[in-house]
Amino acid sequence: MKEIALGVLASLFFAVTFVLNRSMELDGGSWMWSASLRFLFMVPFLLLIVALRRGLKGSISEMKRIPGPFLVWSFFAFVLFYAPLTFAAAFSPGWLVAGTWQLTIVAGVLLAPLFTFAVKTGGVERTVRHQIPLVSLGISLIILLGVVLIQLPHAGTVGGKTILLGILPIVVAAFAYPLGNRKMMEALGGRLDTFQRVLAMTLASLPFWIVLAAVAVATVGWPSWTQVVQSFIVAVSSGVIATTLFFMATDLARHDQGRLAAVEATQSLEIVFALAGEMILLSLPLPGPVALGGIAVIITGMSLHSFQTMLAKRKAAVDA
Repeated sequence: MKEIALGVLASLFFAVTFVLNRSMELDGGSWMWSASLRFLFMVPFLLLIVALRRGLKGSISEMKRIPGPFLVWSFFAFVLFYAPLTFAAAFSPGWLVAGTWQLTIVAGVLLAPLFTFAVKTGGVERTVRHQIPLVSLGISLIILLGVVLIQLPHAGTVGGKTILLGILPIVVAAFAYPLGNRKMMEALGGRLDTFQRVLAMTLASLPFWIVLAAVAVATVGWPSWTQVVQSFIVAVSSGVIATTLFFMATDLARHDQGRLAAVEATQSLEIVFALAGEMILLSLPLPGPVALGGIAVIITGMSLHSFQTMLAKRKAAVDA
């Protein structure tokens, strides 16, 4: 259950992203600065952490060894994940973005067939594709039902523009994040620890963030001091602490698609933390009963994932 605990703790720090991104949008800040500043601020912290752990040489060495996978999958895991989330914050409150983001739990389960593992039979090793874990999929669909419920009160007021600009970007992010994370783990095969991997992926994504920052300067000007400070807080809380905790959790579960799905399901708690944060910091009113029911369904689904993981580990221990 260590990986579940790490995932829950990560979701607490991830929730800061949704609250402060919405705050920056309400203050007139550009989503381009919200996105790029987070990753630019992450670099010195990660460099210091990895250097103190004497892991810089390993990170740079792996980036030189497989530059293509690092560029491609870091783009998926970081750029196609975070840029759409900050963009969507202009159209929805943070807790609603966090709720829609829970689609990533189902996405993670559906991505299982894209990954393979080696099986040796009769002295011959062959590659087999992972199957979609049906129990995990069923529980994830319960969580998806909760997502639908929290969206229902807004269904009558959501126009085509809001759907296009406020929901579709989150759908892209929901699939891109687990795909990039899992593909990078597969490419590395455990050769880097979590801190080294986060640093290397952040460095690999830097060219995209620099380009986005340049576009921001040309189109909306420089960020306000308030946005810089809030982006710094997001970088430390969500970019460094939450990402590292979550990647630690996925590393622990990477060989078991069911456990991996359970870890990814811990992100469902982000909506609870984001809602509480916005009620406290942004004076957001309490959602209606249908939306609250949706939140309760999401938490129930998360609890079922945790219970399933516990049973699976007990069975594995008995079989061993």
